[in-house]
Amino acid sequence: MIEFQYFDGCPNAAKTLENLKAALTALNIDESAVTLREVPDPELAEELNFQGSPTILVNGRDIYTRKQPDSFNYTCRIYTFAGKKTGIIPKEFIEEKLKVLLE
Repeated sequence: MIEFQYFDGCPNAAKTLENLKAALTALNIDESAVTLREVPDPELAEELNFQGSPTILVNGRDIYTRKQPDSFNYTCRIYTFAGKKTGIIPKEFIEEKLKVLLE
């Protein structure tokens, strides 16, 4: 199960979702495998252990940390790829992690 978590107004959510969909296409995984979950408030963020927007979970594990979230953060999320900080998860990273996490 793949879950894309975000909140409305996050400037990085749309591009990360686009990258997720492109990775799914590259791996021949149907988009119906993804659940979109909007997290509209801090209360739901706490209930879900939301890590920030955008977040991709695969079978309950964060695609970036590979851990099951145990705390919450209701902010735009920042990642580090190749030494650069960004709020967008690259397609190549998503594709690589999906291969590993869905085996």
